[in-house]
Formats: sequence, structure tokens, C-alpha cells
Amino acid sequence: MAFRLFSFRRTRFAAGAMARGIVVAAVAAGIGWGGALYAANQSVQGAKKTEDAGFDGDAPTAILIEASSGSVLFEKNADELRAPSSMMKLMTAEVVFNAIKKGDIKLTDEYRISENAWRRGGAPSGGSTMFAAINSKVSVDDLLHGAIIQSGNDACIALAEAMAGNEKIFASDFMTKRARELGMTKSTFGNSNGLPDPGNKMTVRELGVLARHIILDFPEFYKLFGEKEYTWNKIRQFNRNPLLNSMEGADGLKTGYTKEGGYGMVGSAVQNGTRLIVVVNGLEDHEDRATEAKKMLEWGFRNFETRTLIAAEQPVGYAKVFGGESRSVKLVAKTPVKVMVHKNGSDKLIARVVYSGPVRAPVEAGQQVGVVRVWRSGNIAVETPVYAAEAIGTGSTVRRAIDGASELVIGMFRAGAEKL
Repeated sequence: MAFRLFSFRRTRFAAGAMARGIVVAAVAAGIGWGGALYAANQSVQGAKKTEDAGFDGDAPTAILIEASSGSVLFEKNADELRAPSSMMKLMTAEVVFNAIKKGDIKLTDEYRISENAWRRGGAPSGGSTMFAAINSKVSVDDLLHGAIIQSGNDACIALAEAMAGNEKIFASDFMTKRARELGMTKSTFGNSNGLPDPGNKMTVRELGVLARHIILDFPEFYKLFGEKEYTWNKIRQFNRNPLLNSMEGADGLKTGYTKEGGYGMVGSAVQNGTRLIVVVNGLEDHEDRATEAKKMLEWGFRNFETRTLIAAEQPVGYAKVFGGESRSVKLVAKTPVKVMVHKNGSDKLIARVVYSGPVRAPVEAGQQVGVVRVWRSGNIAVETPVYAAEAIGTGSTVRRAIDGASELVIGMFRAGAEKL
């Protein structure tokens, strides 16, 4: 079904809700369906870089996100697929975290280091490794430390082989499947560790989504990313994340490098109660990635603050209902819709409710109907689910017939317009 956009009237929020000069504007409700979809899709992709963000980074692909709301503060080629290198280990870690949370595996389970894991990811490989001994048994807890702190390729391979039988199955049936469940539609995986493979492709946007999910949903495991060193097999190694020692509040996440992908990193820091997530990729020097990530985080902390756009349970808009006792249903967000805005109050925001409709009756109270998307400077700043505020029962036979005829006419009109 097509997407409809419900628009707000141009309005100024209650005193104190928004900085002066920030308004929520919208496209008129009568906008053509094709035009509405085009506008939304253009905003999703965004410009090559945020045009009026006041920041011009050197990274070929980059994104800066406020963790709590998911608000995007800056993006540049954020949907371009690139080799994620060792940053891809975040996906392997998430699969393991989720399996532990579900009770499928335990931290105390021990997995064998196969010859394959040892040769391709261990000491003989010449790459990043936790130096696990061949045929030794290592606990899931220690393997996670090795994969996250030491960026051990052998640790990732051992986890993949134990959980799925081999890396290929783990990449397709565990990593890719889980990525889709998390809404990461573009990411593909050919192995568990990010070593060169044509199947390894991710965008900085989806790396940011993944990092945010780990931070918010697995706080007990996220602390591993902030540990500065780990010793295994009597070999002491330091965390490769340069931000841990160079920036206040930095506590994660992961660096990466391959010849194909260049230098990249996913980083996060907290200052004054606000957490930001940065992702950069495609740089030519390891010092540049550290400089870029730190510069972007500092710019975000310096220039933005969080404001509440819509309070929890405040009416957001209405969705059209098909065959119901009422022709529309009021929509609300269960949590406050917050967005990061420039401290100088110069932002102009556009908010739209996007849903697949008309919504067929009956509609249950609390049923998710769509999302409210907020654009800032042509790029999506935040997206929050919206729900039916009330139940709408099935309407009479006459009501359903009228709605059916109305949709038929609209469909014919739309089909005719598309032929022009």
C-alpha cells in the first residue's frame, strides 16, 4: 500500500518546549502521493553532506548521532556501502550478546580454537589476534574480551564455528538475519571478523544504528568496549580505540582497517549527560580517523542540545481509517519525541507522520500505526513510532461500502495521474 503523510499546521509549540525560531512545518495534506513519497525518499538519502551543519569533515563517509533519540546531527554519504573492516565485529558481538540474553549460550561455555581459527585469525595470520592457542578451549566471556578489546579475528572465528558450524553459515544465518531484525536492510556479511571478503558491506548509518542498539540494549556488555587492555596467553594488548585516552567521556566502540575499506572507526562519548555516536570510514591514515572522529564529537557537544518536540501521549496527528466507525484515528507517541537542535535556535524542522494506509478497522488502542519523522536541513533527524490513541471499531456495511468506493476512485485518479 502507498504511504500517506499527515501534516501539521505551521505551529509554534508551547512556551519552553522549543527554542525561539524553531517551528514545525509540514506539507499540506493534499500533496500528491508521488510527491509525498519523493520528498520522503529524498530526505532519507540526504544530501551528499549536511549542507548547513557548520561542519565539513574529511572522511568520505560519516555520521554523528545522539544516542538517546537517534537524532542525526551530521551525515555525509551515510548510505554508501563500504567494507566495514573490523568494525563489523560489532555485528558478531551483538549476535553473541543476543544469544546470551535469550539463554541460548552462557558466558561460561567453552569453545575450541580450531586449526582454521588459529591459522586464519590467530598468531600465524599476521592480523589482529587474541593469541588463543590451537585446540585450546576458551570461554565465551574470554572470547568476547578478545574480540572486542584485542580485535581478535581468532576469537570471532571460534565464536562463529561453535554457534553455527562454520563462518559462512554464521555470516548468513546469524549475522545477516539478525541485522534485518534490527532494521539494517543494506548490510551484508561474508565472515565474522571483517577480513577482506566481497560479501562484507555496511554503511556508516547502519553501523551507527548497530552501535546505538548495543549501547541501549546491552549496557552490561557495552562496558567491555571501554576496557583499555586485556591479557590472554600471557600476552598483554591494549584497546585500539584512540578516543579512550584522548577524549573526555569516551568509552567505545571499535576501529577497523582493510586496504579495500580504508581506516574507519565507530566511537562514542558522554558529556554532561548527552551521549553521541560517531562513525567514519574510508580515510587513508589511522591518525586521520582519530582526528576526524574526535573533531566531530567535539563539534556535536559544543553546538547542540536536546529539546522536546512532542510530549509523550500528546496527539501527533490522525490517520485515515478504512471501514471503521470513525473515519480517522488519533495518533500519539508513547515516549517524548526529542531532537537535537543547534543551541543558537536557528533550526527549522519539518515533521510528518508516515503510515501505510488507510488503516483497516478494527484498530486497537496502542496499535502501532506508523512513525513520526522529523527532518532537519533535508535530512532525517529522528524517527519515532506512533500508536493509535483509541480503539476504532468496525463500521456499518454502508460505511465500509462508502470507504471502498472512495478508495476505488482515489486509486483510479492516481493511476490516471501516473500515466500523464
